[in-house]
Amino acid sequence: MAHHQTDLLRQRRFLPFFSVQSLGAFLDNVYRQSIIGLLFWMGVSTEERTLYANLAPALFILPFFLFSGIAGQIAEKLEKSRLIRITTVMGIAVMAVAAVGFLLHSLPLLLAALFFLGVHSTLFGPVKYSILPSVLKPEELTGGNGLVEMGTSLSILVGMIVGGLIFQLAGAHGPQVAALAVLAIAFAAYFASRAVPPCDAGAPELKIQWNPIPESVRMLALTRRQLAVRNSVLGVSWFWFVGTVLTSQLPAYAELHMGGGQHQSLYIFALALFSIGTGIGSMLCERLSGRVVEIGLVPLGAFGMSAFLFDLYFARSGASPATDLGVIDFLRQPGSWRIALDLTGVGLFTGLFVVPLFALIQSRTPKRELSRVIAGVNIQNAIFIVLAAGLGVALQMKSLTLGGITVPMPGLSIPQVFLALAIANTLVALWIFTIVPEFFMRFLSWVLVRTLYRLKLHGIERHVPDEGPAVIVCNHVTYMDALVLSASIPRPIRFVMYYKIFNVPVMRWIFRTAKAIPIAGAKEDPEIMRRAFEEIDAALADGQLVGIFPEGALTRDGAIAPFKAGVEKVLERRPVPVVPMALKNMWTSMWSKRDGRLARMRVPRRFRAHVDVVAGEPVDGREAGAAMLEARVRALRGDAA
Repeated sequence: MAHHQTDLLRQRRFLPFFSVQSLGAFLDNVYRQSIIGLLFWMGVSTEERTLYANLAPALFILPFFLFSGIAGQIAEKLEKSRLIRITTVMGIAVMAVAAVGFLLHSLPLLLAALFFLGVHSTLFGPVKYSILPSVLKPEELTGGNGLVEMGTSLSILVGMIVGGLIFQLAGAHGPQVAALAVLAIAFAAYFASRAVPPCDAGAPELKIQWNPIPESVRMLALTRRQLAVRNSVLGVSWFWFVGTVLTSQLPAYAELHMGGGQHQSLYIFALALFSIGTGIGSMLCERLSGRVVEIGLVPLGAFGMSAFLFDLYFARSGASPATDLGVIDFLRQPGSWRIALDLTGVGLFTGLFVVPLFALIQSRTPKRELSRVIAGVNIQNAIFIVLAAGLGVALQMKSLTLGGITVPMPGLSIPQVFLALAIANTLVALWIFTIVPEFFMRFLSWVLVRTLYRLKLHGIERHVPDEGPAVIVCNHVTYMDALVLSASIPRPIRFVMYYKIFNVPVMRWIFRTAKAIPIAGAKEDPEIMRRAFEEIDAALADGQLVGIFPEGALTRDGAIAPFKAGVEKVLERRPVPVVPMALKNMWTSMWSKRDGRLARMRVPRRFRAHVDVVAGEPVDGREAGAAMLEARVRALRGDAA
């Protein structure tokens, strides 16, 4: 089993696919930058370059609107390694047309090839993310997504650099070198695809509907079935919106506000900082999440993006005091390192934002629907990219004349666009976290638990079901137990807790937001107890996880107390699977009853003490009893109180 995400790069189940997707992103950008190089090499007019600048993005993005509905169905129906090989062969054919376009200096032919390259990307898109849950173990999903995002970011950057250098270095032989380069990359992707191992189709019996419009509508509807998935899709599309606004402004920002003038080196440097930051953030996700799908990183990523975007505005809100600077000269200017740090920081937190969202979509979407859901994501992404491109232009216009009527426009500078983006990102993040409190609650539990403890997880991804109802039973050692379990299990848990603790001032808001279920003893308040069992049953009927500490109270001596019969009453009503779990090494940490009341809030004896969270095999709810579950938890915990 891989112990670090980079170990996946040595394994056939991941490396060939990773190579294909990275080469695809590399090819897209080498090709697009080579066309720009050809236009300058030919000395075409400004009008023709403007025509390309307007047509190229539209031609590339149009297939995502037209064909994503069909692409999602094809990706669902066909065996995935076969489909990857088909798309790479298509890539060779498209680049053969492009090569002819370079040799003939034909812009119409090159634009036609660009459109079909967009079709190629549309077909590959649903496979790119839907294949990961099939070839990776659940605990590898975050790391695998991080590698994909890192590979994509760096491939885009290197592709832009290589494509931009072809005509500068090749001189008179630029068209021939460009033609050979794009064909060589396309063939490299094909040879890599031949090593991708077979991967079962999600829904081989699916009958493909060829009318793209209704199918696109259906796939957008698929992304909205589950609230958390729907808002994760929205988050991914917002990532593309932010990235499009930011990167589309970088050429002019580097020229006017970094002092690059007509030199391209500072633009490439700025893009490199953002791309490298995104790659680092993507790679950090696995380490920070503890190898689970940790959506608690999403708020961290969102507010980190806003913080660095805000600072990017304040770092230099006006024009650069110097012009025609290279990278070294720029770094010698006052305030330049702050700008560099901000661009890197935006990228880093962007990676922390988007990787957990993709992992959540993959983990909570049924496999037979995942390719179509990813196709729906691509459609929505395309909409947000177009909106971002249009809005970025509109915000900088001083006025707009429509039908003889002049409409005043904001007329923002580029730093002001970044400021507006920071404000919008903050508001969107707050909105998402308000309507889906799970994101923010996961963030709170992640921060608290990862600050106090170093968790080591055993069997969580293997034994806790990805979907459907289940009861989690665990020993009860400290007041932090529910938070520790919440930070360890990717799915939200409805914990059953003593009603007096539930009603503690201030904490009550957290418990209510987390949808905890208050319960009382039969002699204390029979009505609260009755409502608790009804709410537990309703949660299980809805396919949720319910967490119970069957001891009924914190341990006073570190030993596991006998389990009470309440769990049996739950299972009598609804015999769902029961997952026994154990917390190990919590007894000597803060918030246990090992010490007196005044000493409970001491720091742990070892800062960030190691705590093990162990999950055992699920037990059939029809066979589970309190004594059996107690024995299972005791065996999982062993002697490590």
